[in-house]
Amino acid sequence: MKGSIWEQIHKTISGKSKSNDPFEHIPYHKFFDCSADEEVLYEFKKSNVNKLPQNGNHRKNSEDQIETHHYTSNWETIIHLIKGNIGTGILAMPTSFKNAGLIVGSIGTFLVGIFCVYTMHMLVGVSTELSKRSHSPPLSFCDVAENSFKVGPPQFQKYAALARIATNVFLYLTQIGICCIYIVFVADNIHEVLQSYFGVQQSARVCMLYILIPLLALSWVRDLKNLAPLMMVADVVTALGLGIVLLFITSDLPPITERQIFFASWHQLPLFFSTTIFAFEGIAVVLPLQNSMKNPKDFGGWNGVLNKSMAIVLVSYFLIGFFGYWQYGNGVKGSVTLNLALGTSNMWAESVRVMMALAIFLSYALQFYVPIELTRSTIKRYAPAGRLNIVAELAYRTALVLITFMLAEMVPDLGMFISLIGSLTSTTLSFILPPIFSILTNWTTGYGVYRWCLWKDLLIIAFGISVGFAGTYISSESISQA
Repeated sequence: MKGSIWEQIHKTISGKSKSNDPFEHIPYHKFFDCSADEEVLYEFKKSNVNKLPQNGNHRKNSEDQIETHHYTSNWETIIHLIKGNIGTGILAMPTSFKNAGLIVGSIGTFLVGIFCVYTMHMLVGVSTELSKRSHSPPLSFCDVAENSFKVGPPQFQKYAALARIATNVFLYLTQIGICCIYIVFVADNIHEVLQSYFGVQQSARVCMLYILIPLLALSWVRDLKNLAPLMMVADVVTALGLGIVLLFITSDLPPITERQIFFASWHQLPLFFSTTIFAFEGIAVVLPLQNSMKNPKDFGGWNGVLNKSMAIVLVSYFLIGFFGYWQYGNGVKGSVTLNLALGTSNMWAESVRVMMALAIFLSYALQFYVPIELTRSTIKRYAPAGRLNIVAELAYRTALVLITFMLAEMVPDLGMFISLIGSLTSTTLSFILPPIFSILTNWTTGYGVYRWCLWKDLLIIAFGISVGFAGTYISSESISQA
């Protein structure tokens, strides 16, 4: 099937170029959007220009039509990486420290951060290796999953398509979980503002109803370009909000001896790992950001873009987690914003709750965009053409918002929800899938002396599975008892 498509592509470009490489004649990003051979051909026929970037330049077609690709600088990529990692998870870090203790929490946070960054580097390395072997454009997360199985041992190669689907499912579930967490977060903060400042006594679940219609309207924004102004507002508000939070949690600290200094309990430790891993869950944005850079080689390395970005993220998580728990102790809530000047009408406390609720509300649209993109080709394939296709997509968007809303209503405990999503999906994406891809990709080249690379990857997988199972069990148990 695919061979016939390449033949049609060659026929279409016949006489227009000295090269027979179809990748030079199809916009490279379209290959990432397509999941069927027919779609590849359709996207090629729809485009009239040669758009594969060469050294950051773009070529102009015979009809003087130009498609502009914005390649990000190193500094822009650092900003995007920080944005991709800092969300509701950072505000849950004090809860994470509550489940571990100050010393174990501090050590554990840095260890989890280092291991998360390591698996990000692992994913980038596997992607680069697979791309070189196949002489293909930069790969997505799902491409890496499929191609690693294709080059692995023969008994695994038949599962390549299944690996792609499974990775897609985990990415999809992670984003749906994040959307649910965002709804709970916004509702909880609105509830605190109404109760503390206006004296309105309503449950957080009722407050969720207030944001349902605005969420539906936000979800109908179909173009990322139209979301850009909203994201800029969200970024500025988030930075201001985190600054005020840091001022609150570092002021008038109680004696540190009143807190669990060394270790909390073994029973709570899986919740610490689950919450912390969720907070570091930015692995899904790593490959897209590297692929969009002007100088993608600057992404890795000890002094590269990834390490610089994650160092800032790691220190931020530590500061909020350590001082948040020191300030509020075991009374800390799923989001530290809910503890600020609790029970008072402090203007700054209410303002930061409103700011963070607004920032997370606007960010919902960006998180929601990911599951839509993961399933867009399926919608196009089965929905009617023309305007009905748009209607079908909007109906799907509406249904997905309602699903996230109902799930959020079912699990109103923000802290437990974060731990559950961290256990179910984040550990898989960060600690299980990248080592599996690495093992399969390096099958033909070897694993080093005494197969140390193989044992190292297997240990990371074992850690991910252990934390995933334990965290899921304890989170589910706590949710059922709530």
